[in-house]
Amino acid sequence: MSTPQLVVQRDKELMAQAAAARLITRVVDAQATRGSASVVLTGGRNGNGLLAALGSSPARDAIDWSRLDLWWGDERFLPEGHPDRNVTQAREALLDLVPLDPARVHAMPASDGPYGSDADAAAAGYAAELAAAAGPEDHLGVPTFDVLMLGVGPDTHVASLFPESPGVRETELTVVGVHGAPKPPPTRVSLTLPAIRAAREVWLLAAGEDKAKAAALALSGAGEVQVPAAGARGLSHTLWLMDTAAASALPRELYPATSA
Repeated sequence: MSTPQLVVQRDKELMAQAAAARLITRVVDAQATRGSASVVLTGGRNGNGLLAALGSSPARDAIDWSRLDLWWGDERFLPEGHPDRNVTQAREALLDLVPLDPARVHAMPASDGPYGSDADAAAAGYAAELAAAAGPEDHLGVPTFDVLMLGVGPDTHVASLFPESPGVRETELTVVGVHGAPKPPPTRVSLTLPAIRAAREVWLLAAGEDKAKAAALALSGAGEVQVPAAGARGLSHTLWLMDTAAASALPRELYPATSA
């Protein structure tokens, strides 16, 4: 697994714009190299801020949106179209603005979908969809995502993998149902750390003073069961994309004052 690298911007708006520009470059490069690209999206204020910045970027049309696969790292297990679902927020921020191929937008199942209210069955269904998209060279039955983005919670959770929870301990399944999550809604569907670590690049987004302690813990060598963000690593790159407030508790030698 790769060693984390830090990119620190002055504020969350600049962080979102810089991350969006970086994502455009990565997607265009992947499409030029392999013909298509795959990205795992994250929700939350930082994930949605990045998508909004991407939507307003004049460079967004450099991406061939018809050759982009979109997946999700986790989802709130709520009815289709619910405003708290990550996919609903992503559609409002970006997806409805660009010419995506609907067949390549892989939303996690809703609680009124084909699996009904069974989050574990929904997780198994999403795992099967991932496995069907994986190639013979891919590991663990998931595609080798080009970029997998994760928001970092103040408690150090990533996706819906919370500290000390069963999901963060999972070593074989690629997707799990989450029950009794400590933040609402309690029922969710989430990728596991093995699936996350199958990505070429993992980007962790952290902006705001409330993320400072979480970032410091995750980058201090803590264990992933207690600090799930510490276990989120990419095969080739692991990037922490931060603003100065989120980086404020880190030792100064870990990052330059401002980075592009």
